[in-house]
Amino acid sequence: MIYEALRDAIKAEQPVALATIIEGPTGTPLGGKLLVRPGVEPLGTLGHPELDRVVARDAEGELVSGLTSTRHYGTHGEARREEGVAVFIESFSPPPRMVIFGAVDFTAALVRAAKLLGYRVIVCDARPVFATKQRFMLADEVVNDWPDRYLAANGAALGPLDAVCVLTHDPKFDVPAIQSAVMTKVGYLGAMGSRKTTLTRNERLREVGLSEADIDRVMGPIGIDIGARTPEETAIAIVAEIIAMRTGKLVASLRDTDGPIHRR
Repeated sequence: MIYEALRDAIKAEQPVALATIIEGPTGTPLGGKLLVRPGVEPLGTLGHPELDRVVARDAEGELVSGLTSTRHYGTHGEARREEGVAVFIESFSPPPRMVIFGAVDFTAALVRAAKLLGYRVIVCDARPVFATKQRFMLADEVVNDWPDRYLAANGAALGPLDAVCVLTHDPKFDVPAIQSAVMTKVGYLGAMGSRKTTLTRNERLREVGLSEADIDRVMGPIGIDIGARTPEETAIAIVAEIIAMRTGKLVASLRDTDGPIHRR
């Protein structure tokens, strides 16, 4: 029953974790399994209800970041110990999502780069004449809607592995998009624009009530400072910045440097 539930969750692209006891003192049920899904009662047991509770809690935490690890507990779920029960927690997370606001010239290149990295890509623009499946054939979804309305309906599902990229240059699109995105738990939030555009946009964000901490979440100008000029080069700069933020690697982001974005 556990493996059937695991299979069904993976096929449905739902987050699921499988915890297995791999070491323990005499009497430990080696191979005992617990299947953990957010919002669903766990299946199986590791031999003690308190151990089940603590492992289920930790497994849900691992799922948020898509991590697989081995954790150590006492036989009754006590805090981590050097010796005790070793539990292997294997996470099966759905593909990370990238939501791109703005059906502009740079969008198709970013869609291609994101798909190469395994993202589920959603392109969203309120203008149906620009946001079409024909223009962005590699996107998993093309949505005709306003950014704030889309995030009101879908933002709660975004997590640390997901990304929001605002590629518009129109305040009536990008300000509501950023204002809504900072309310989510999305791991990366970037906004395209020149340094002048970024300064002006930041003032508009303050006017609508965003704090300095909120504005600091926005990587703008978007991407790392590699002198990108073409849509394809810019897409590489953006996904490189996303990878660097996820891995904690220090890079020269355009947001944190001075001088021209495009160099001759």
